[in-house]
Amino acid sequence: MHQLQYIPLALPFFLFLVGLFLLLVVLIQIHVLQYAYAKLGLSSGTALFLLFASLIGSYFNIPVTELSEREVMSGRVISAFGMRYVVPVVVDWPRTVVAVNIGGAVIPGVLSLYLLIKNRVWAPAVIATAFVTIACYLLAQPVPGIGIAIPSLIPPMIAAVVALVVARSNVAAVAYVSGSLGTLIGADLLNLGRLQGLGAPVVSIGGAGTFDGIFLTGILAVLLASISGRA
Repeated sequence: MHQLQYIPLALPFFLFLVGLFLLLVVLIQIHVLQYAYAKLGLSSGTALFLLFASLIGSYFNIPVTELSEREVMSGRVISAFGMRYVVPVVVDWPRTVVAVNIGGAVIPGVLSLYLLIKNRVWAPAVIATAFVTIACYLLAQPVPGIGIAIPSLIPPMIAAVVALVVARSNVAAVAYVSGSLGTLIGADLLNLGRLQGLGAPVVSIGGAGTFDGIFLTGILAVLLASISGRA
């Protein structure tokens, strides 16, 4: 089980996301983003905790099933779409383990459901999620050793634009839900049939290849909440 747990991004890129989180904390503390959490329907402490939990949770994977492989890669760092992803070090591992990432799938999924119920934005969220899902599915590429990867900036950008168009209120909630669920569905779930033969020891839904885009969606949602709140 310990071989399933690893940071999905190369250290410099993971530290960049940590830096973005710390910058967000500072902006909140000096009241630059004072409207953000009220517009998301969360307390400031809860929202910061969930973003922090996503970072920490990216290390943990829950195994779901296995795919047979002749040979798998081990202990490498692979570049895709300008990002560098980690292939964990594995020993005696003649298979691909399909897992669910805590920080990139479980936490965003639960938070998305909460935001849907709390803000009652079912219709705009479904429309926006459909757009993000289609875009992610078309852009997703199978990467040997990793699984499925997409450009990390695409999901939050599309989610923000579509949310601004289809949601008259609660833009940030719609952006977060569509960016998170659209990425998980379009990039990961709809591409499960393309995983065989990639030689990846672990394919993590919401992990390497998509975690960065999902986490950036959370950052963007807070920024959108602040902008819409001031407006």
